[in-house]
Amino acid sequence: MAWTWRFEKADGTETGPAVEPEDFTTQGDAESWIGEVWKDLLEGGADRVTLFEDDTEIYAMSLHADVG
Repeated sequence: MAWTWRFEKADGTETGPAVEPEDFTTQGDAESWIGEVWKDLLEGGADRVTLFEDDTEIYAMSLHADVG
């Protein structure tokens, strides 16, 4: 199993990450990494990320903090 992230702009187009991801063997490792670098990814132009397990989409989320 391989866990990977896709990086997207607000309009849904794919973009390159500002920080190159590692190879993740578990969902927890992938999620820990995104928790550490999400601000750098946001500053680098990514607005959303999608987590995949092999070719299966697990979930997508915004990198923008909710303002309320």
